[in-house]
Amino acid sequence: MNYGELKSHFEALLNRSDNTSALTETFITQGISRIGRQLRTAMNEKVQAYALTSQTALFTLPSDFLEIISLYYGDRQLIRLPMAKFRPFTSSAATGAPKYFTRQQEGILLYPQPTDGTLTLYYYGDFDDLIADSDSNALSVAAPDLIIYAALTYAADFYLDERAELFEAKYQGFLSEIQEQANDQELNGSINTIAPAYAYGDD
Repeated sequence: MNYGELKSHFEALLNRSDNTSALTETFITQGISRIGRQLRTAMNEKVQAYALTSQTALFTLPSDFLEIISLYYGDRQLIRLPMAKFRPFTSSAATGAPKYFTRQQEGILLYPQPTDGTLTLYYYGDFDDLIADSDSNALSVAAPDLIIYAALTYAADFYLDERAELFEAKYQGFLSEIQEQANDQELNGSINTIAPAYAYGDD
């Protein structure tokens, strides 16, 4: 579904005359943010490459970053250390192919510090923004029902709607179904995309 279709279906299910277009957009935005915090599937996997041209002790994470999957220097996967174990390395400016990394606020510290080459970050990131009615993203195409019911949970809180428990149960059901499907595909080595959990009619 595109953004315009999501809004239309959300408003039809909410069915409140006191709801506004601005609130619809707010609820959908809140719903997508909630999904991003909880869902871990190929839909929100992203890749960022960093071409290094000088000694690099730290690089900044992407603005849409949620969680690290893995970090590579060339074809070598770096080992993540907790800060307590990485801390002794911070007093050294040793250069070379990095072996270890740790997260520090919005950045990644490396040791040894590379002077060239390419770092490749695999991570879970926020879903692409929906702005125009014609916009869509991986989540809105594969799981529009999840977005809609996530948005309905926020609307129910806002309006003190008696359907809050129903909306939350529907949301949790769709979330579990999609996450389990993604987990199964990961274990089975499938490269299939996630199919929508529910098909809306052309109304």
